[in-house]
Amino acid sequence: MATQAMRAPMSAEHRFFLLGAIAMAAVNVAGFSLQFAMGRSTFAAPPLLHVHTFAFFGWTFFYVLQTALATTGAVALHRRLGWIGAGWAAAIVLLGIVMTVGMVRRGASPFFFEPVYFLFMNSLSVLCFGALATAAILLRRRTDWHRRLFFCGMTVLMGPAFGRLLPMPLLIPWAGWAVFAAIMIFPVIGVGRERARGRVHPAWWWGTGAIVATQVAMAPIAFSPLGLAVYGWVTAGTPGAAVSPVDFPPFPPGV
Repeated sequence: MATQAMRAPMSAEHRFFLLGAIAMAAVNVAGFSLQFAMGRSTFAAPPLLHVHTFAFFGWTFFYVLQTALATTGAVALHRRLGWIGAGWAAAIVLLGIVMTVGMVRRGASPFFFEPVYFLFMNSLSVLCFGALATAAILLRRRTDWHRRLFFCGMTVLMGPAFGRLLPMPLLIPWAGWAVFAAIMIFPVIGVGRERARGRVHPAWWWGTGAIVATQVAMAPIAFSPLGLAVYGWVTAGTPGAAVSPVDFPPFPPGV
């Protein structure tokens, strides 16, 4: 009876996804904590920024919770909470775009990105996350696809955290690609792990393909006539309209 009551040992696959979720949360905490410790973040920021921050941080820990529930066999609770996650993921996409638009309208794009590139980089990234999350939800009954697509979606959201850990001023004009290289560490490890075992699940190719395609599309879309027109429409009548969309903003004092 005691033997039957013992929980089955965690599989290698379950362990990988749980440790990956924890590692993502740790990177997010490290990145944003570093900014706060260095005085680059403040509680005096606009209220919507706090909503955005808590939503993104909350989502990260919700992902860890959901991964832990699936890993430990609490599948029924995982599925019930999943519908909360669906609405939360949609809010992440909306808040990400709203915050990005607000920053370029204030002329507050990070100085290591051209403003028009920043507008499309952030917006396309959260849309990519939304697409991968939607695909994962639609394939929720196919656990092998579900967990890998969500893992890739979470990878996309790691950009801001890595952007706070990397020496971004030193990476101009390749800062965007540096962040991309950093976030790809996670799915590359997943692919490498499965390749070593003989077969890579196709969900990895779809997930990483979406991330790569999004990254490659950013600059061509941002600097196209349509991208510049969108930037002009977004910033019309705001301080952002006085900022050149295609030039790097000046370094802030003390940098």
